[in-house]
Amino acid sequence: MNIRDVAKRAKVSVATVSRTLNRGAAVDARTARRVWKAVEELVYYPNRSARTLVSGRSHIFGLIVSEITNPFFPEIVQTFESLAVEHQYEILLASTIGSPQRMEMAVRRMLEARVDGVAILTFGMEDYLLRHLSFKNLPLVFVDVGPRLPRVSNIRVDYLEGILEAVRHLAERNHERISFVTGPLTMRSAVARKEAFQVALREAGLPVSPELVVEGDHRLEGGRKGLRALIATSNPPTAVVCSNDMTAIGLMREAFELGIGVPRELSVVGFDDIHMAEFMTPPLTTVRMSQSELAKLAFQALHYEVNTEVVAPQGREYVLKTRLIERRTTGYRIRKRL
Repeated sequence: MNIRDVAKRAKVSVATVSRTLNRGAAVDARTARRVWKAVEELVYYPNRSARTLVSGRSHIFGLIVSEITNPFFPEIVQTFESLAVEHQYEILLASTIGSPQRMEMAVRRMLEARVDGVAILTFGMEDYLLRHLSFKNLPLVFVDVGPRLPRVSNIRVDYLEGILEAVRHLAERNHERISFVTGPLTMRSAVARKEAFQVALREAGLPVSPELVVEGDHRLEGGRKGLRALIATSNPPTAVVCSNDMTAIGLMREAFELGIGVPRELSVVGFDDIHMAEFMTPPLTTVRMSQSELAKLAFQALHYEVNTEVVAPQGREYVLKTRLIERRTTGYRIRKRL
C-alpha cells in the first residue's frame, strides 16, 4: 500500500494525506479522522525518509545516557520514551559508557537519523557532544552544564537544598564528623555535589575536614574503597554522605564485611533515590533527584524548542529540585567510634 491508496480510500488528495500524517495544521478534524481510519484499514506504514523530506522533521528525539546498566538511568529512558510515544515521537537511544568511540558513534547515528533534538543526560563528556552537535542548530538539553546558547536548554539540579537537608538531619542526630564520598571529580556534577556538601557543613556550623572527603567513582567498588579510606583516618566519621546511591550501597556492603553496624555505628546517606534504595537492608536514607522528573523536563524542553518560533538568545533553564527521603540508615551518634 502507498499514500495514493490511502488518499483513494479516504476520498481526499495525496497532499491532504501527507499533511495529516505530518500533523499539519491545515487539515480539519473530520478529514483527519477519515485519513487515519484509511491508514488503519489499509495497514499503511509511512516512509520515514519521505516524511522527513516533506515535513523537514524526523519526529525522532535522540537520548544519550552514560550507562544503561546503572540503575539511575532505566527510569529516565522509560519515562522519556513514554512521553515520546504520547506525542507521536520515536527515540534513538545511545549509551556512552565513558568511551569517546561510543560517543562518536552515537553522534553519527543521531545526525544520520536527522533527529529533531537530543537530550544529553550523561553527567560527563558534554563538551564533546556540544562541539559536534551545536553547529547543526539542533535543540539540545544538558544537565547542569548547558552553555548559554540559542536552542540549548539546561536542567539545573538544585543539589544544595537536598544535601543541606541531609547534613541538618545528621547534625540533629548529634553527628559532628560527617564525611563525603564524591563521584569522579573530572565530572562537573560530582564537583557540584561536593561543593554543596561543603556549603552545607558550614551552614550547620561543622568543620570541613579535608581528610573526610574522599573521591569515589559513582560505582559500588568506589563506595567500598571510600569506606576503607575513611576508617583508616585517625578520627573516623560517624556519618557518611555519598555522591550517589550506588556509592552508598557499596559502602554499606563494605561496612557489613567489616562488622560495622549501619546505622548503629555509622549513618549513611545516598543521593539519587534509585528504585533499589528503599529495598536495601536497612532501607537507604537518600536525597531524591527524581529520574522521572528529569526525563519529563528533558522531553518538555526539546518538544518546546522544536515547536516554538521564539528562539531564546541565551537558551532556557529548568530547575530540578532535590529533597531528603528519610529511611533507616541514619541514627543518633553513639560514643563508640569505628
